[in-house]
Amino acid sequence: MRAYPAVKRDRPALPGRVPDFLGDMRFRRLLSAEAWAGLPEAVRRRFAKRLRGGESAVYCGRIAETRLSWAGRWLARLLTVIGGPLPVDDDNEGTLAIVTVTEAADNAGQYWTRQYNRAGRFPQVIHSAKAFAGPTGLEECVGGGIGMTLRLRTAADRLLFVSDRYFCTLFGRRVYLPRFLEPGRLTVGHEDLGGGRFAFTLDLVHPLLGALVHQRIVFRDMTEA
Repeated sequence: MRAYPAVKRDRPALPGRVPDFLGDMRFRRLLSAEAWAGLPEAVRRRFAKRLRGGESAVYCGRIAETRLSWAGRWLARLLTVIGGPLPVDDDNEGTLAIVTVTEAADNAGQYWTRQYNRAGRFPQVIHSAKAFAGPTGLEECVGGGIGMTLRLRTAADRLLFVSDRYFCTLFGRRVYLPRFLEPGRLTVGHEDLGGGRFAFTLDLVHPLLGALVHQRIVFRDMTEA
């Protein structure tokens, strides 16, 4: 996946093309059979949706709430130099949000684009790229050579993406940040609400500064609708 620097894979790469009737097995393989089976059927269906290279899935919703601490606000503003991967506004309740998931041309990962509308201003657009690679089997880059390895978890019928290690790429080499320099643990959740609706949650919690960012957006699965 070209959005990523070349890295040594710590486990065999998952095949890019499998028969369509099997769906997309890449997320499923990162969980135990028991954990995957315990998720609601709608969640399993969304994360097993097969997209061919270059195809996209689009989800529309409304921002339910965004909370930024003083430290979270400064961090979000600081990170705009690499594309702004965190929400920068906490006065956007009820505004439109759009997420587009596009399969990479080589089927090695996905590009995610989140658009948050802002009254009277240009929308905030967040780009990231997920690759099924690295020591945890999943990692995400947000720009400027900055990324993180992710672990997939389940909790109370929710699918969770939990940050494991942060890294940056310098002169073609990956360098993991010391723990004390990390911005905190990032947890992104996917919770099915029934009727084709689901909630996206984002929480960034620092071990000393506490909760920096919290966001909840309710989306509608247009396919189910």
